[in-house]
Amino acid sequence: MLERVRGWSPFDGGALLDDVAAVLDDVPPSEEDTAQLAERLSGHLARLVTIAVASEAEQDPTAAQLVLRARTLHADPLPCGRQEAIAHLSRLGWTANELHDRLAAIRCLKEAA
Repeated sequence: MLERVRGWSPFDGGALLDDVAAVLDDVPPSEEDTAQLAERLSGHLARLVTIAVASEAEQDPTAAQLVLRARTLHADPLPCGRQEAIAHLSRLGWTANELHDRLAAIRCLKEAA
């Protein structure tokens, strides 16, 4: 338990939005950055889902739908092909952004960076 507390870091909405911006930009991320961005976005989604569950946000139908989509995307591995990987990153980015916005709208997040 102590190890988990030591490894804990607060939610960083700014970092999430930076990563979302990187994948949804008109210029797709470089091939070298794709795996790192996918990992970070997957982590953001996991954190947002945890926040949603802890705050009982799933009672909101829109939030519940976004949580389900986030769980599905989090479980999906990054595809091997470049176009497929970029499409997967876009889905991760849009879902993270929408879930973040929804949690802020229903006051499950104190900040909307």
